[in-house]
Amino acid sequence: MAKLVTIYGGSGFVGRYVAQEMAHRGWRVRIAVRRPDEALFTRTYGAVGQVIPVLCNIRDEASVRLAMQDADAVINCVNLTGKQGKSTFETVLVDGAAHVARLSAQLGVPRIVHISGIGVDPQSPSKYVAAKARGEAAVLKARPDAVVLRPSVIFGTEDHLFNRFAGMTRLGPVVSIAGGNTLMQPVFVEDVAEAAATALEGKAGPGIYELGGPDVMTVGEIMQMTLKAVDRRRAVVNLPFWLAGIAAGVLDAVQVVSGGLIRNKILTGDQLHLLRHDNIVSEGARGFSDLGIQPTAPEAVIDSYLWRFRPSGQYDAIKDSAKNLRHS
Repeated sequence: MAKLVTIYGGSGFVGRYVAQEMAHRGWRVRIAVRRPDEALFTRTYGAVGQVIPVLCNIRDEASVRLAMQDADAVINCVNLTGKQGKSTFETVLVDGAAHVARLSAQLGVPRIVHISGIGVDPQSPSKYVAAKARGEAAVLKARPDAVVLRPSVIFGTEDHLFNRFAGMTRLGPVVSIAGGNTLMQPVFVEDVAEAAATALEGKAGPGIYELGGPDVMTVGEIMQMTLKAVDRRRAVVNLPFWLAGIAAGVLDAVQVVSGGLIRNKILTGDQLHLLRHDNIVSEGARGFSDLGIQPTAPEAVIDSYLWRFRPSGQYDAIKDSAKNLRHS
């Protein structure tokens, strides 16, 4: 019988690509999510019955254990960017990660992979980064043999990087950004999924791997790349951190006052902390080359999903071509 992998957060941005990759490699895939009825689309990733969504709340040890039964490998792809009801950075990124690691050790699951992030630091002023660091530490304490993947900012069809920047270009002739000189190393989600699958199959040694794409760019350069992809001209203004902090503070306050009904999807104070620090692979760190993977550059991918932000959408290139036709 084919081997079984349990993917916690398997219907999320990264998890769905890991699920596709593992199904493609012939594994049976169990998608552990809070709302399996909303993850039915994952069943199309493999043959009938190969990919199955199951109910699991990573905050609850019993459901985590049940979703892990008989698994040959597990991976935690669960992420959280802000408080959602009872789900907080502490309960999900720390306690949830600890549950997966500790129970995998108790049940004797041979392999475990944990998705973390570049720059995790328990002393970071960013509550998100600090929680990710504590979660990673909890995983390595329970499973010293774990493979921890630390990707830089991830891009792909459903990303919150290029899609967000592209959406901003629709709002007017001026685009305001923060941390314009901060360095990032965008990494393709399918490359991250391949790295995860390689580790799940036992083809990567235990430890930490930092995953960054082939290009190191500033946030300002990422915005310029986005403008080119969506065929728009905009003036880009790099806000000083103090001014961006005021804006983030106001937006966060609106979310709190509204009781979460109005969510801050523009810029949070926590995200601003992230933008103060470069997000690139550390010198000497293990990465894609150690996994035998050649990372993909953003320019090779983003046109395939940013076309909808162009002035004429899918017809933009056709209209440009039509301008060259001679009128008789």
